[in-house]
Amino acid sequence: MAITTTKSAYWAGFRDGAPFMLVAGPFAVLFGVLATEAGLNLFEVMSFSLVVIAGAAQFTAMQLMQENAPTVIVLISALAVNLRVAMYSAAITPYLGAAPLWKRAFMAYLLVDQSYALSHAKFETEPELSVPARAAYYFGTCTLVMITWFVCSYLGAALGTQLPSNLPLDFALPITFLSMVAPLLRTLPHVIAAVVAIIVALLAVNVPYSLGLIIAGSAGMAAGALSETYLTRKALT
Repeated sequence: MAITTTKSAYWAGFRDGAPFMLVAGPFAVLFGVLATEAGLNLFEVMSFSLVVIAGAAQFTAMQLMQENAPTVIVLISALAVNLRVAMYSAAITPYLGAAPLWKRAFMAYLLVDQSYALSHAKFETEPELSVPARAAYYFGTCTLVMITWFVCSYLGAALGTQLPSNLPLDFALPITFLSMVAPLLRTLPHVIAAVVAIIVALLAVNVPYSLGLIIAGSAGMAAGALSETYLTRKALT
């Protein structure tokens, strides 16, 4: 259905973002539970989710804190995991860079995997969208995911250890990333980057302080960039 107004753009984003509630909810509950088990109180858990608003980085930091890793390692690892958000920002700036500053600041706060993946795909397939319509769609994709994340973080922290230990909440993280990444693997460099990152992550699984994730991500980005450069040069010759 064609988007003709900012209102219809918002509701289109709202509908597209709705399915991610199914994975954001369990993911957030799991974080709340683990954070409580790690010794954080309810206020600290909610502050963590409201300020950081980055699930993967939060889990990374929490795991390292439980392992008594040095503070500098915790910070570097969390920031490294979130470096992808800087790439997300660069990728959608051509579409949203003309929006007012206050909107861009709010967009930056809400920039997560789901909002990026849905918005970038929409903007690529519908380049005729106006900047206000793009912004409305972006905010629509965030609405239910953010509400679900905050509410379920609270529920997880409030319930704490009352949930059954065998409840399979941890399925949410891999499903979330697979559902977002798979549709974006459209070119050979994308596939090469993903495959290299997976292989390196498996080989580096025993690297201390979960730094294998950083190594794998760096290797994947390098492989993707090199392969894209090679293919571009080959096409020009």
